[in-house]
Amino acid sequence: MVVTDIKIRKFFNEGPMKAVVSVTFDGALAVHDVKVINARDKFFIVMPSRKNPDGTYRDIVHPINSDFRAELEGAVIKAYFDGLATAEFADGEAVADAE
Repeated sequence: MVVTDIKIRKFFNEGPMKAVVSVTFDGALAVHDVKVINARDKFFIVMPSRKNPDGTYRDIVHPINSDFRAELEGAVIKAYFDGLATAEFADGEAVADAE
């Protein structure tokens, strides 16, 4: 499975969440609401999840193995930094360029 597109939907300046992105795989499957997080001086991604009745969260979709997780995380974080270079800032938050 190949990452064919990454769209930065929104940037955030405050707090640990830095962006929300959509990722397209093989030009055929889109996964929305992947979050870019910066915590403890490290960037990583959090997959879309839902809240269970007991208050815990469960991923809706996630990589099955560590190799693919590393590949996906690297691609998303690279797209985040590339997007920062072209983002316009308004009201303290960056807004991705419309395509």
